[in-house]
Amino acid sequence: MIVLLNVGSLMLGVIAWILPVVALMRHEKHNYRNWAALSIMSISACAISLCFQIFYNYHLVKIEDWSALMDTTGAVAFVAAVLLIVTIILNAITLFVYRGRTAK
Repeated sequence: MIVLLNVGSLMLGVIAWILPVVALMRHEKHNYRNWAALSIMSISACAISLCFQIFYNYHLVKIEDWSALMDTTGAVAFVAAVLLIVTIILNAITLFVYRGRTAK
């Protein structure tokens, strides 16, 4: 059951990147209503993904699997930072593209 935290984290991370890309691909169409909802869902998916990793690390501490914790913490921290930075950049680009279109 705990392994599902890693799978869920990976899936939510991919979703966090796909949603702003979908919003950017639809910017030529005249339907501007849901770009904000897609950005909010993207940031939420990123936050839940990072939360799953925190819960998984807590599980490793609780079962005292110190070797697994020491082996994976560096990579998890790096990947979490990449996930957060890319998600913010994609959503910022989406905001920049749509900022003047919804006011019309």
